[in-house]
Amino acid sequence: MSDILTTDVKPLRNIALLGSTGSIGRSALDVIASFPDRLRVTYLTAHRNIALLREQINLFRPKGVVVLDRALADELRPHVNGSTEVLCGEEGLLEVVSRKDVDIVLSALVGFAGLKPTLHAIGAGKDIALANKETLVVGGELVMAKVREMGVRLLPVDSEHSAIFQCLQGEKLSDVERLILTASGGPFLHLEKEKFAGITVRQALKHPTWRMGDKVTIDSATLMNKGLEVIEAFWLFGLTPEKIDVVIHPQSIVHSMVEFVDGSVIAQLGIPDMRLPIQYALTYPGRQASKHQRIDFATMPHMTFMPPESDKFSCLSLAFRALTMGGTAPAVLNAANEVAVQMFLDGELPFTGIPGVIREALDAHIPMQTYALQDLERIDEETRRRARRESATTMT
Repeated sequence: MSDILTTDVKPLRNIALLGSTGSIGRSALDVIASFPDRLRVTYLTAHRNIALLREQINLFRPKGVVVLDRALADELRPHVNGSTEVLCGEEGLLEVVSRKDVDIVLSALVGFAGLKPTLHAIGAGKDIALANKETLVVGGELVMAKVREMGVRLLPVDSEHSAIFQCLQGEKLSDVERLILTASGGPFLHLEKEKFAGITVRQALKHPTWRMGDKVTIDSATLMNKGLEVIEAFWLFGLTPEKIDVVIHPQSIVHSMVEFVDGSVIAQLGIPDMRLPIQYALTYPGRQASKHQRIDFATMPHMTFMPPESDKFSCLSLAFRALTMGGTAPAVLNAANEVAVQMFLDGELPFTGIPGVIREALDAHIPMQTYALQDLERIDEETRRRARRESATTMT
């Protein structure tokens, strides 16, 4: 906890927002716009959605933007006034996160792509608001070692980890019995396992409580999202896997809980709205008044909790398995999952095929317990290539 708890705060924070056109990025800009005297966007980044990026540039007037697709960066330049610089590619990302006019980097990128710029930003002494859980899933040991070396703050943005972070304020980590991550259960919580084979992409993208991007929504439907969050919690809070539990809570009001050695449980509650944990990370350690919707307990009919069904949602068990294997196993888990989810979205793999792709990848992998960034990049690419090839063979 000493890695992410500090008390200093600057009156105005300059923010580099990685992934500004995604769901988290858009919510973050809503938060930033609400506190013009506290928060300022200096850089925005996007992959391909330059139409929305142009709107964001007009509203927030950043010093620069990065478009990962080089051709689209060239297309954007004539439409941007001279006060906003347009950079491109991964080198553009690495450039802006290290600039002096950045105090905090909010990483809302999706998948493995978030790891390298996050490491680079930490190396440049920047505080990190982390919404890209895969960064810690894949490279948690490297990231946390760099956080300790540079003495920066790593502030969780995922609602579950933000909840735990808030519950631990003023507490000793040695007094924690377990962390309890809550999960909505996704759209198929009450669907019989026998019907999973017929699940369509359209059905899987209808999340009951949260509005998210396609990849994260599918992860929520398989419960892999919760598995990735278990691994993220392991690195953020330094507890053993045996002290991290998952409970299904369909209403998504309790975002997570901490149980202490005396039996007390502290929970963080709130309306399902990602702007709340984003605001907490960007304005930490203070709390700022907001107009976010409040919970009306008098009109709330009930809150329910239940254990996850591992036979229906085997992706959660696979995540615990990768965490127990250690080393580079979570990197393999993540890469295989990203490939399988995209194949499902593209109609190339049934919903029930997603855990099979991941299981085969873990079965074939002998983890490296000591590794560098280059090892993770190589393993990520090898896993993706093998997963695509084996999945294509299975489908034919």
